[in-house]
Amino acid sequence: MTDMINRLRTNLRAAGIPATESDFAGIVEKGFLNRVADVERVIASLPSDNLPDYLDSGSLPVPVETPRWGGSSQTPHRGVSTIADIAAQIRARTVSPVELVEHALARIAERSAQLNAFQLVLIEQARADARAAEVAIAAGAYLGPLHGVPVAVKDLLDLAGTPTTAGSKILATSIASQDATGVARLRQAGAVIIGKTRMSEFAYSPGSNNAHYGPTANPHNLERDSGGSSSGSAVAVADGMVFAALGSDTGGSIRIPAAQCGIVGLKPTHGRVSLAGAVTLSWSLDHLGPLTRSVADAAIMLEAIAGPDPRDGRTLRPAPAFRAATLDGSARGLRAGLLGDDGTGKPLADAETLAAVRRGAEALRAAGATLVEIDIPEIAMLQVINPVILAIEAAAFHTPNLRARLDDYGEFMRQRILAAFVYGPATFVAAQQARATLRRRMAAIFQQIDILALPSVPGLAPPLGVPTPTTFTGPFNCLGWPAISIPAGSSADGMPLSLQLVARPWEEPALLRAAFATSA
Repeated sequence: MTDMINRLRTNLRAAGIPATESDFAGIVEKGFLNRVADVERVIASLPSDNLPDYLDSGSLPVPVETPRWGGSSQTPHRGVSTIADIAAQIRARTVSPVELVEHALARIAERSAQLNAFQLVLIEQARADARAAEVAIAAGAYLGPLHGVPVAVKDLLDLAGTPTTAGSKILATSIASQDATGVARLRQAGAVIIGKTRMSEFAYSPGSNNAHYGPTANPHNLERDSGGSSSGSAVAVADGMVFAALGSDTGGSIRIPAAQCGIVGLKPTHGRVSLAGAVTLSWSLDHLGPLTRSVADAAIMLEAIAGPDPRDGRTLRPAPAFRAATLDGSARGLRAGLLGDDGTGKPLADAETLAAVRRGAEALRAAGATLVEIDIPEIAMLQVINPVILAIEAAAFHTPNLRARLDDYGEFMRQRILAAFVYGPATFVAAQQARATLRRRMAAIFQQIDILALPSVPGLAPPLGVPTPTTFTGPFNCLGWPAISIPAGSSADGMPLSLQLVARPWEEPALLRAAFATSA
């Protein structure tokens, strides 16, 4: 450990970042250097002469066509309607967007002190947008299922004329000049944006811990954490404040809070949804996606925000009609793998979580899928490689502020980002070579299966402010493959259980099909 601290001290000094001895002590205490030896071990075990991932287009699997299907709504979460339900009522004009917005604002006011879900509530703007939606719908200019529906967005997405804090003190006065593409597309679909939601500082924690704005409580138990970093977005949906919200996911930040709050969280394929106008955590690992009360609603949201964007060169392909993937609840023709050993030789999760995952896999079988148990030791390696790529890219993004405004970072964020400087420049390339190797191996495994079922999280929501491990979410950020967390019942003490499903890249229709069949 002494050698690592000396290396870290040397690298920070070379970067012109004035870290203190108390920060070095905090980095050790919080365990931010514990995986360095694992990184070196995994890299040494894989070929060192292959192309790094950012050059290896051959590591991308050829998509295998799987049956696609379509969408009705599911049982509403916590007794609250889904988008699919309420849209029909809005269109028939039996429910007014104005009424929905007033209900949302009242719910936010009632629960804000307990939950701390919103960074900013756009009261007058939301009311004006609701009135405009009502007028347009009455005139026959109905835009689709999001028209007049109250939604929220994570506070790392630009919304013109408002601050984009990204949960930080440093960006607290940064006013956006235009909407992020994801926000603009929601507006184009007619959604009413109620406000911006709380998150961990700069999205660099899988918990709701935030030194500046406080943690966000779990609506199922106020003493438990809501997960992170899209904490407020998940809580706003789970508690009935909004029908859906946007979150970002770099190591699990959509799927973890969805799992801990008992809702649906979808991380699409990397490049499926534009990140223009979003504050970066890691350029090659960030994803934008929806948190919703049903799989059908996730498809509605994805259809609204997906597709190429000239503002974001990562967006690659036109988007299909995702809603067609949730029609009949059948999983016929799908080959589903239930994860056994992840390469660690340890139990994947606690007993209640494992039982919930198996129930979900059996539901897939009952819906017509072929189910096999499968060991994937590559997941343990991906668990190591994702955080090191994240750390190095995040450090590159934050270096100017670390030099000039180090004390304006909260302790957890500051010490976690400083720890990233333990790695040298060669580590990044070696990690990208490992990433390419593991991507090829995973692509070969997914020639045998269409869907992988595994835990979203290894256990129940931890105490308030404590991060949840990214054990089973981070690997699929490293790959950039689509993954979804869906509710899978409740534990003995009433906390949400969940199931994660994963598909090959660009196969969100198959993923949504499996998710709907599992949860219908």
